[in-house]
Amino acid sequence: MTSTYEILNRELSKGTRKPSVAVRDFIDRKKKFFLIKRIFDVSVSLFVSVFVMSWLFPLIAILIRLESSGPVLFIQRRVGMGGKTFRCLKFRTMVVNSEANLKQAQINDRRITRVGNFLRVSNLDEFPQFFNVLMGDMSIVGPRPHMHSDCSKFSSVVSNYKLRNMVKPGITGLAQVKGYRGPTKDFKSIFHRYQFDAFYVRNANFWLDLRIIRKTAFQTFKAIWDRISFPVSVTPHYPRKWVAAFRSFLS
Repeated sequence: MTSTYEILNRELSKGTRKPSVAVRDFIDRKKKFFLIKRIFDVSVSLFVSVFVMSWLFPLIAILIRLESSGPVLFIQRRVGMGGKTFRCLKFRTMVVNSEANLKQAQINDRRITRVGNFLRVSNLDEFPQFFNVLMGDMSIVGPRPHMHSDCSKFSSVVSNYKLRNMVKPGITGLAQVKGYRGPTKDFKSIFHRYQFDAFYVRNANFWLDLRIIRKTAFQTFKAIWDRISFPVSVTPHYPRKWVAAFRSFLS
């Protein structure tokens, strides 16, 4: 079976550089971690696929098709481990458009449908990526995968940006639980995301993964609860986007 280092070596050798001694040492030191991480990823993803996606997928598929024509899944070429390209799966949240593979979604983006807005705010649009985890292209925890255009752009402004590609991209990650979600508007947001991604790569371990998963689940449920339970005047820092999206898609 091909080792993690051999995959990374093959992919990086297609470019101008080959992996350094530091990369080799990193992979060698993390062999046990990568094995445990993969077993955990497959186990959780199988559970979600059988007990959640089996009924959630057809339900969301019907809602998407009722509102707009086009495929249920949005399949996009993203940058994976070692710079390898893979097909990232998401529920389609926009009308079919020619800019989907080039332009990030923005706040109040007119391309986003009512159902799509609900899926984005509730993070349900990311659930098909558990299939990417089963296929071996992603992990449950890791740096979020970028479009190729974004990866090239960010690499040109942040030195050593592709360090984040030393591990598999994740459904959630350290940068996300630290609040860096959505569009990257400026250099500051790009740089801080990279800092958290680089910290994860250098310090990756199973217990850190569990903490990120736990915090992701806590933040998701807390955000939904706060936006439903409290009026805007009481909690100005939590605009009721989730409720608005839900009501919009029902109307």
